[in-house]
Amino acid sequence: MSDTITNAAQGGYPTAQGRPSKVAIIGAGAVGSTLAYACVNKGVAREIVLQDIAKEKVEAEAMDIAQGIQFTSAGSVSGSDDPEICRGADVIAITAGAKQKPGQSRIELAGATVGIMEKILPKLVEVAPNAIFVLVANPVDVVTYCAKKITGLPENQIFGSGTVLDTARMRYLVSLETGTAVQNIHGYIAGEHGDSEVALWSSAQIGGVPLTQWGPTLDGGHFDQEKRERIAYDVVRSAYRIIEGKGVTNYAVGLAVQRIISAVLNDEQRVLTISPLLEQWHGISDVCMSVPTIVGREGAGRRLDLPLTVEERDKLTESADRLRSVARSLGY
Repeated sequence: MSDTITNAAQGGYPTAQGRPSKVAIIGAGAVGSTLAYACVNKGVAREIVLQDIAKEKVEAEAMDIAQGIQFTSAGSVSGSDDPEICRGADVIAITAGAKQKPGQSRIELAGATVGIMEKILPKLVEVAPNAIFVLVANPVDVVTYCAKKITGLPENQIFGSGTVLDTARMRYLVSLETGTAVQNIHGYIAGEHGDSEVALWSSAQIGGVPLTQWGPTLDGGHFDQEKRERIAYDVVRSAYRIIEGKGVTNYAVGLAVQRIISAVLNDEQRVLTISPLLEQWHGISDVCMSVPTIVGREGAGRRLDLPLTVEERDKLTESADRLRSVARSLGY
């Protein structure tokens, strides 16, 4: 008990065994490095490690972050090209993958990124068999499904970051329309993290008030179908706009994945739109895609059966079919 208290006081959530927690991040590119920085800033774990095949790059990124830990509650940050650095990790977040080019869809990235997973996952499971694996590399839903097949891990132990970021984008855009705090907006983006994702407007609320009954927005309008379609379109286009402007999305996704990791390590039982394996969720099975899911220390828990309109259900079924067909084309 005393060890647990001491470790918690030093920073980072203790594990159930009382030892300090450890997060491993695979890939030291823009997303992985930003995620490591976000984890250190938020104090989500005592030890943060970065692993990448580019030795000088990963060591430099880790050093740059580590030299600022005086100003955080983190204990250590290190980087290596050797997967051994991930041994004993409580959470492994995999950001390594093919880079999305301007105008390229996430689905077009599938083959190259799954090939990377086939190379790196077996060793990671070997050094950290009990870790919760969070897939971040795009196309995240297809990559997660293939990773589940590659590793054979239990369905709670491996899932994708899903539409946690897309949901945040939707809530942000709704907040701009209403002038209300993002934290008081409750609504979800489900399905593919990509072009076929579905905004679940029928269950969206602001402070308990259904969005469709909110009343005048800041421009004097209402949340009619035209406004909802525009917001949903802007959510889908966000990543494309950012990539066209600066070549990569990294800040918001880093914060989103750090939120998932915190929910796991602190056993928050938080509802997040991660991408787990689905079995008979509103009739959808054998696919990984985003639905509101309870996330805690055991990973992906109960998938919530939100009430859906017929249109929402049909669009989610189409999204699942799209993802399943891509996985099949890759041999999974």
